[in-house]
Amino acid sequence: MLLEIAHWLAKDVRLFNVFNYITLRAVFACLTALAISLVLGPLVIRRLTTYKIGQSVRDDGPKSHLTKAGTPTMGGALILLSIGITTLLWGDLSNALLWVVLLVTMAFGAIGWIDDYRKVVHRNPKGLSAKAKFFWQSLIGLGAAFALAWLARGTPALTELIVPFFKHVAYPLGAVGFVILAYFVIVGTSNAVNLTDGLDGLAIMPTVMVGSALGIFAYVAGHVGFSKYLGLPHIPGAGELTVFCGALAGAGLGFLWFNAYPAEVFMGDVGALALGAALGTIAVIVRQEVVLFIMGGVFVAETLSVMIQVLYFKASGGKRIFRMAPLHHHYELEGWKESQVVVRFWIITMMLVLFGLSTLKLR
Repeated sequence: MLLEIAHWLAKDVRLFNVFNYITLRAVFACLTALAISLVLGPLVIRRLTTYKIGQSVRDDGPKSHLTKAGTPTMGGALILLSIGITTLLWGDLSNALLWVVLLVTMAFGAIGWIDDYRKVVHRNPKGLSAKAKFFWQSLIGLGAAFALAWLARGTPALTELIVPFFKHVAYPLGAVGFVILAYFVIVGTSNAVNLTDGLDGLAIMPTVMVGSALGIFAYVAGHVGFSKYLGLPHIPGAGELTVFCGALAGAGLGFLWFNAYPAEVFMGDVGALALGAALGTIAVIVRQEVVLFIMGGVFVAETLSVMIQVLYFKASGGKRIFRMAPLHHHYELEGWKESQVVVRFWIITMMLVLFGLSTLKLR
């Protein structure tokens, strides 16, 4: 009898040790977040519909989007709920880096929530004022940058700007330079994803692909052997972000089930701002800001199209380069169907993500 008890206890210990593996927990995090999104999705959509939390469509947007008016928005809350529950369930809660990413994600989500709330309740398509939104984004972004700089203190390699495709090519930033770069990456990526979120499924799938790739970088950076072999700086604790990235991927795929064309729900700023900030924060931690720029090429192109359009419009006295910005609207007005724009942007992102992952070995 005692031998049987000892046998079962030993079996339970082995099972517990198995669940200590980051890769396994990341897989279960992905599946858990996916299940939460799929199960709670219909309930969230019904509640948003009941409370008449519908999308407001800009008057100056494409006319084809007028049919989207009234579609439930703020569905990004479902993504954040799935990520939050899953990360707390499968993540190592003693890991400071995990908490930084999670808190930044939720904080940016809160900004988006207020913005969406004003759009829905006050029927103002512009929502939170640009100045107020930028102020709170900057405050949180700087807070995250200082927190990461403090966690990286005493280790100069953790504040270097790594140049991909070249071995041992990195530029020391120092604490001040690191904070400035981290701030721009976090806030910039947040707004870039938000600008991309204009068509059914357009933003969420690239976010899932880029987030999954960053999970691979996080696992490598957190592993002493792999990071040394691939010539990347070892970042203690970074591997735990693989679990967060798994949760992000699962929650995003679950949301895509309802956000695919024709969308039953939109993520709104509550989702777009939060997911963008999460990608930027993870990229800063694993020292892959340049690679994020490559993999998130669609986000970059969308942002640049808006900047170029605005600058040229002011400089030329009212002329435009694109028929409409962001870029996805330009292609819609060129005759592309919405589903064509979305899928083609997905394909481009997939190629860019694979190119970004190649930097792990091509040096």
